[in-house]
Parts: sequence; C-alpha cells; structure tokens
Amino acid sequence: MAAVSVHQFAQCITCHAWSPDHSMIAFCPNNSEVHIYKLLEGKWEKIHVLQKHDQIVSGIDWSSRSNRIVTVSHDRNSYVWSQEATEWIPTLVILRLNRAALCVNWSPKENKFAVGSGAKIVCICYYEQENNWWVSKLIRKRHDSSVTSVAWHPNNILLATTSTDGKCRVFSTFIKGVDTKPSSGGSSDLKFGEQIMQLDLSCSWTFGIKWSPSGKTLAYTGHNSMIYFVDDIGPSPSAQSVAFRDLPLRDVLFVSERMVIGVGFDCNPMLFTADDTGLWSFLRFLDERKQSSGAKYGSQLSGAFGKYYSQSKYGSNDVNETSRTSGVAHENCITSIVPFKKAGDTTFTSFSTAGLDGKVVTWDLQKLQDLLEYL
Repeated sequence: MAAVSVHQFAQCITCHAWSPDHSMIAFCPNNSEVHIYKLLEGKWEKIHVLQKHDQIVSGIDWSSRSNRIVTVSHDRNSYVWSQEATEWIPTLVILRLNRAALCVNWSPKENKFAVGSGAKIVCICYYEQENNWWVSKLIRKRHDSSVTSVAWHPNNILLATTSTDGKCRVFSTFIKGVDTKPSSGGSSDLKFGEQIMQLDLSCSWTFGIKWSPSGKTLAYTGHNSMIYFVDDIGPSPSAQSVAFRDLPLRDVLFVSERMVIGVGFDCNPMLFTADDTGLWSFLRFLDERKQSSGAKYGSQLSGAFGKYYSQSKYGSNDVNETSRTSGVAHENCITSIVPFKKAGDTTFTSFSTAGLDGKVVTWDLQKLQDLLEYL
C-alpha cells in the first residue's frame, strides 16, 4: 500500500502546506484560522494558531528557502508570516480585490507570489525594499470568471492559471527590478500581464494546474472528468485530453516528466502516465479498493446513485455506503496535494494529500514496484 501514514487533524481541511524540513504542517480547518502542528516524540502537537483573517482561509503556501508562510482568504486579504523566535509575525498584503482570494503560490525563487481570486484578477505580489512593504500588481481583464488555481513555471516568469470560465491561460509576470533578464531573452521580453497562450479545451470549470519539472508540459483538470496535457507552450501548443469515468479531479501534481497524480472527488489519488511517444493515459488508482473482484463499474455507479437517493429521502449520510470510499485512506473529497521535496529538488517520490474528511495522508511511491519505471 502506498499510504505511509494517516493523521486525523480536524473535521475538515481546506488547504495545507509543509515546513521546509517537513517537521511541521500548516492547515486551515475550514475556518479563519491556520493551525500549525509539529511532530514531537512521535506525536503531532499543536504549537501555533495564526489568527488574522476574518473569513475562511482558502490558500496556504510555505516557502522552502525563506521559511515564510503566505495565506489568502475569502476576506480579500493576504498575509506573509515570518517566524521571529517562537512567534509568527504577520505582514498585511493589500491585494486590492473586491471578491474573495481563492489560491496562492510562491514563485520558484520566492521573490514573488501569485494570488487567484473571484474578482477575475490575478495578483502578483513582490517585496519592495525601499518602502518595506509588499506591492501587488494586477493582471486584469483577461479572465471571464473566478481564477481557481495558479502555477509558476520553473523560470520564475511564466504563470499559468485556470478559471471557472473553462479556459487555461499563460501570462508573463516579468517585473523590472525584481526579475533578472536572462541572456537568451525569451519570456522576459514580454510585458507584465501579456497573455502568451489561451486554451479552450474544457466545456466546464477548470482546476489544479501544474507544470512538469522541466516546464515543458502543463497539466490541468476539468470538472467534466477530464485531464488535459499541453506541450509546446506558445502560439501553437499541442494538447491531449484524457477522459476517465470516475468523479472529477480538483488538483494535480507532476511526480516526474512521465507521471501525474490527480486528486479530487473520488477520494482516491489517480495515476496518469505517458508512454515513450508522449501519449498520456490513466494507469490506475493509487490506493487499493477493498471490493470483490467481480464488482464492475455499473454496480459502483448504481451504488452511488442509491446513496444519493437515500440521502435526499432520509437525510442520512450513512445509508447505502458505496464502494467508492470503501477501504481507501480518504473518506471525502481530496482538496489539495503537496510534494515532499526540499529547496532546489526537482524530483521526489513522497507527497501528502488533505481532504474534507480532516485527514492528511502521506504517500510514498518508492514502495510500488510497478511505478518505478515512471519515476
């Protein structure tokens, strides 16, 4: 079994992040707080509660080099938390939003972070040494709906986004005085906020965008139970669409150039792999399901329908338990997936998932012999 450990931290977890040495975890228990736990003598102990936001914290990212935490919330604000002695000191970042902030991600060099919002705006925030504050530059009038996820290219300049308008976009975030211009030019020749690519592959909401370790491939998911892979980022990209018959995904993660893990409403991580020709396909579920060998997909679908019918009729969540969550680590939708890697690492085999069941599950792919060829 790939699951190494399962910890029940809360009733519900909306997002989570790990400290650089993976000895501490920060997560939001579906409220306005961020709880930090530390592993002490083999037991997780709560050591800090970060309280500054007024509404649900929707995004957390913990920088691996500078050891700073950035949080965003539905209250339209962001805070950068710096540890001084034993306390975490917050610095307010004015995002200039009129809708909720939905996601956040540090850039690879950790000199910027990006925030997606329900205001159809992406905020690129950077620290201004002269005035000793965080400045927010906005990418406006590009999205037609809420920005659900953001992902940085390894070059620290390109930013990919997904939105509930069903589109995937790539922008330049080059900021003079913050980013260094490489000798080869390329993406740094573009102006801030300039759109490099727009893909309209999905007929539904899109989520969970990520770059491959080399930055050559882009992956994101649709709410129509499809995952999309994009190569040759630019004016003429090449794209692949992989449909699967299970519930939609909410987030994805590149383990290597040939393997992607998707997590979402099926409560069980899904493995997608590429063959030698670059053709992507669904491989299998990561967690083992405890069901009879003769169980077919039709029976799973009928069981799920029976469960929802019973819930609407009897108001119960325990009637007609389906095989969807039987025997798997998570019992509800997986909301986030975070890699276990140190600063500068491009490869990893361990990661963690958190979900609406309040659990954080750590996984190790090295234990699975059939996956070693893709790592």
